[in-house]
Amino acid sequence: MERKRSDIIADEIEGLIFDGTLADGERLDEVQLASRFDVSRTPIREALQRLAQSGLVEQLPRRGVFVRQPGPVELIEMFEVMAELEAVCARLAATRISDAALQKLHDTNALCDAAVEANDANGYFRENERFHALLYRQSGNSFLEQECFRLHRRLQPFRRLQLQLRGRLRQSMSEHKAIVAALENGDGETAANVMRAHIAVQGEKFHHLMASLKPAAE
Repeated sequence: MERKRSDIIADEIEGLIFDGTLADGERLDEVQLASRFDVSRTPIREALQRLAQSGLVEQLPRRGVFVRQPGPVELIEMFEVMAELEAVCARLAATRISDAALQKLHDTNALCDAAVEANDANGYFRENERFHALLYRQSGNSFLEQECFRLHRRLQPFRRLQLQLRGRLRQSMSEHKAIVAALENGDGETAANVMRAHIAVQGEKFHHLMASLKPAAE
């Protein structure tokens, strides 16, 4: 499926924020961005709306859109909550998941595996999104599913970024397989524990994220 132009632009603006080209607190001008990307203002607005959902930019009434980098405490707190929410999803899914959904997880993992072998971090990220969305649904709890999606959108750029850490793709793939194995065995506690560790940002992953944000904060 071809990606929307606004999504491609959002990814590129995200990269400009992370590499410090667009600094923390900088105002983002729609006209200038439209000229940079050679598009009308409509896909720029859509891209900025997506980035606002993830919190990388902030839309202030009558003032405009500004780059907003989260601080280290805010980022670690969000990942802590995300890890617990997804752990609950995995624990509930262990007793509620359908055979058809298990097969979809296997199919998605196969595509993730192919992306790992191709060293395609973006391809892996797209299939990884599907993997987690399936688990949210299979928790059988629609309120939990919506809360997971809400925070997932907020953390999306940072989840993508940590996949660039050397060796992280293969580690993530191994965790995916362990999660599916626990679900097949109906082992909710193991599924929850593996999922919690899969999402949690700690040690090298956290330092990698902070180092990536540093240029924009100087």
